[in-house]
Amino acid sequence: MSLISDERIKLSAAYLNTAAGGLFTAGAVAPLVATVFGVSGRSNLSALTLSEGIAIFFLASIALHGCARIIRGRLQPWPTFRSWPSSSRR
Repeated sequence: MSLISDERIKLSAAYLNTAAGGLFTAGAVAPLVATVFGVSGRSNLSALTLSEGIAIFFLASIALHGCARIIRGRLQPWPTFRSWPSSSRR
């Protein structure tokens, strides 16, 4: 695998991981913080609805992070010094 394809794989994995972090922040952390501090726009939102929404965004975040790990797992390890072919000089 070439260096260019390795960097493209890293870029795709980083994009998905960033999207996962954004989903977690916007869909799980922000509504919870807004409810705790009383700055929520909808005060008639039930606790069940809030927890379902948080769970959906949290699971979507985990799924995207898992996809990023799968994509990152396609990278091939670089050869180490010990696995290099030995030279003819000894």
